[in-house]
Amino acid sequence: MAMADSNEVDEWFGNLQHAKERTTRLHFYFHDTTSGKNPSARRVAQAPSTNKSPTFFGLINMMDDPLTEGPEATSKLVGRGQGLYASSGLDELSLLMAWNVIFKSGDYNGSSLTILGRNPTTHPLREMSIVGGTGVFRMARGVVTLKTYFFNSSAGVAVVQVDVVAIHY
Repeated sequence: MAMADSNEVDEWFGNLQHAKERTTRLHFYFHDTTSGKNPSARRVAQAPSTNKSPTFFGLINMMDDPLTEGPEATSKLVGRGQGLYASSGLDELSLLMAWNVIFKSGDYNGSSLTILGRNPTTHPLREMSIVGGTGVFRMARGVVTLKTYFFNSSAGVAVVQVDVVAIHY
């Protein structure tokens, strides 16, 4: 979907009162890599005490993670997960995540979802909020659930299953 100009957006909002809500369900994987030649996430800041903390409290990473149809890194790329995550738990490994899912193919190409929330990474299933979107997903809201598919801390690699339920117009 091409970027809309302000007149197109105004027209879209003008027609909104007649629009019906739609629910879209999506399933994909994000691949977060913090090591190697081409990491998709990088440390950008930390607190003076971060290295002494068992939860890495105060660590902030920026990410530009590939999103794929399947859990394999060679699976078809559907988009990118761009944003940041920060270690926000003193007693439990928990991340505050703010990220955009930018779709790069298919019916949602050029559209995005904005996701915000707490990700307690050791829990089997985590839930975050969809707080907005663009393109096909204008005015989106909904829920994203995360489930770790693969994690290797020494290699700096995590593969996470993402399931989306987005309500939009």
